[in-house]
Amino acid sequence: METMSWGAELWDQFDSLEKHTQWGIEFLDRYTKFIKERCEIEVNYAKQIRNLSKKYQPKKSLREEEESKYTSCRAFLATLNELTDYAGQHEVIAENLTAKIVSELGRYIQDLKAERKSHFHDGRKAQQHMENAWKQLESSKRRFERDCREADRARQHFEKMDADINVTKADVEKARLQAQMRAQIAEDSKSEYSSCLENFNQEQNQHYHTLLPLIFQRIQEMEERRVEQVGVCMKTFAEVERQVLPIVGTCLDEMSRAAESIQPKADSQQVVECYKSGFEPPGDVEFEDYGLKRTASDSNLSHTRSRSKSKLWPFIKRNRLMSLLTSPRQPPPPPPSSPPSPDLPNGPHSPKPQREPLSHRLSELISSKPRMHCSSKPRMHCLRSLKRGLSLKLGSGSEDLSHLPPEQRRKRLQAKIQDIGRHLQKELDEKEALTKMKDVYQKSPQMGDPSSVEPRLAEICENIDRLRLEAQKFEGWLAEEEGRLPVKSDPPRKQSGPYGTKNSSSCGQDRESPDGSYTEDQNLEMQQRSQSNEMADKFEDEEPLPAISTCKVLYPFEGQTEGTMSVSEGELLHMIEEDKGDGWTRVRRNDEEEGYVPTSYIQVFLDNSGQDS
Repeated sequence: METMSWGAELWDQFDSLEKHTQWGIEFLDRYTKFIKERCEIEVNYAKQIRNLSKKYQPKKSLREEEESKYTSCRAFLATLNELTDYAGQHEVIAENLTAKIVSELGRYIQDLKAERKSHFHDGRKAQQHMENAWKQLESSKRRFERDCREADRARQHFEKMDADINVTKADVEKARLQAQMRAQIAEDSKSEYSSCLENFNQEQNQHYHTLLPLIFQRIQEMEERRVEQVGVCMKTFAEVERQVLPIVGTCLDEMSRAAESIQPKADSQQVVECYKSGFEPPGDVEFEDYGLKRTASDSNLSHTRSRSKSKLWPFIKRNRLMSLLTSPRQPPPPPPSSPPSPDLPNGPHSPKPQREPLSHRLSELISSKPRMHCSSKPRMHCLRSLKRGLSLKLGSGSEDLSHLPPEQRRKRLQAKIQDIGRHLQKELDEKEALTKMKDVYQKSPQMGDPSSVEPRLAEICENIDRLRLEAQKFEGWLAEEEGRLPVKSDPPRKQSGPYGTKNSSSCGQDRESPDGSYTEDQNLEMQQRSQSNEMADKFEDEEPLPAISTCKVLYPFEGQTEGTMSVSEGELLHMIEEDKGDGWTRVRRNDEEEGYVPTSYIQVFLDNSGQDS
């Protein structure tokens, strides 16, 4: 397409071209602002993506470590990592747009403004010169016109004086000379006007056909370069986006591969590995015939009855267990002075706490009992396990991990031993390196002082000794636990591990005790039953929890659910457990009855003397 020349086509549109070029610069400024805002969006988006990925990254906790064993959790972690790389590509887009477009356009706009200013300055200068030439021509023309009028009046005056007979000859001569002088002045003005007109025409022709087209051509080229620069920037805008597409595609491919790596069967197997306790299912409950009278020859029957009774031990002390295990889960009712809450359909006097089933809570406690091997000394773990389970629910734990089921304890001990082994190997490697360094220093004193590494070497030796002791301790616990676990491949339950006895064949005939241990014969089982009764009596007769302070009942409360206690207004009680933040306080009446009452229903005193708090 043939380009038209602005100098030929727009010779009279100088002001319009000035406005158009100014609009072009403003368009570049607006496009630069658009790119800047796009960069801000990319940076903010990348920041939000990074924060999102960081928010859902697994924390350094035991729970997160357990979850990391599942393929779905590992796939999710891989997705989060790829999402971080994906966010980095958006930061790359922002950096490239800023460097290749924003910075370049900033410099180009400054140069464009300077060039435009120079071109229009030359144009205005040429226009000013033409205006001055036109003014000069007009001045010469007016002078010529005035001189012609003066010469014409002087000639008419001479002719009048020459025709008048009363005028002297000297006056006539004077008038004649004046007329000749004015005629000469008019002739000179005519020559000057003619010269000015000729010069003006030449300059005007040069202005509109040479000088002004040249200036307009330069302005046209400047404007075309500006438009071309806009196109280059827009192309760069797309290229910057296209450059990161391969990496973005790789991130998406990795996310897809992570999703494809999820293995439901493996996760299902991992659940077994994580929660397998190692206990054997309980045996059948024996029939108890209460119609038969016990005799001396009924040892087998009493033996069976005592075993079946011991197997149902959690349900014999139900009231005691309920007082320990049951606590209201629902927020307490408001005092009678406040209107009943719509969330409590039973009113303020009948809270219905939604608790876990008793069987589930008891099974958690029962599952914490350690199992004994058949040849070990019979030990009663039922009530001890109960107390330990209750203490664990309050947040305590043991270093030997005895609160865990056997299978889980064995795995955790193995993991702990491996972790200690890694730390021990690291310390040994560092000790070896420091020992070599010390030998080098001793052989070449100029390289360093051998005594400078002795403090660190001594510290490493202490760490090695400490780690070895810890490893031995955990290995002992592991050996103990492995000795307790039964061998599943053999039908009879036999002792496996370093603690087995020679007479292991008798273990296959034994019955499982309620705490997971094994008894060898009738006498041993009777001894175990006797110890169990003593422990039960000890558990029943153990001292109650000490009273923290006293409290006074402000409003009557009807405890209609397990775990709560009915109280009367004005009654003085002992507070044995303060409010844990759930709105319930545990109290005791006359060292006999215990239960939970709403905290807002009582007034607590500072001490047992009954002074108001």
